[in-house]
Amino acid sequence: MTTRTETAILAGGCFWGMEDLIRKRPGVLSTRVGYTGGDVPNATYRNHGTHAEAIEIIFDPEVESFRDLLEFFFQIHDPSTKNRQGNDIGTSYRSAIFPTTDEQEVIAHETIADVDASGLWPGPATTEVTPAGPFWEAEPEHQDYLEKYPNGYTCHFVRPGWKLPKRDSETVA
Repeated sequence: MTTRTETAILAGGCFWGMEDLIRKRPGVLSTRVGYTGGDVPNATYRNHGTHAEAIEIIFDPEVESFRDLLEFFFQIHDPSTKNRQGNDIGTSYRSAIFPTTDEQEVIAHETIADVDASGLWPGPATTEVTPAGPFWEAEPEHQDYLEKYPNGYTCHFVRPGWKLPKRDSETVA
């Protein structure tokens, strides 16, 4: 039996905290952190220009849909803070979705519209949707960081009771 996989690339602040929470989701087969969405080839931690810190997720869409991943993504970071998560400030820490398929792009826009309509955040989502480009894997010391350093810094957490409602047919334009 072969598992069908998809790739999702998300940025929502420091990649350590996102990876630590997302890797535990059902259907997530692997994760790696890195840099994408910017201007520097072969990006590194010390030189990543306008790239966002991001996480690449390989998942089984039969177990965890892209929409499910996005709902969790919006639960664990604040998309209403432009270029910021917690104490991390700058374009590296922006909220962004980098779709790897046309279907993912449609789902990303629909989910952002649901986030905006929900009132769960203090303002509208500043989340960018930009087609996936090159993903530069971060250095080994950044991979699985919070497994290596369980008390390390993170600004991501699961918000209890948080559930993203879908807009009803009357609010969908």
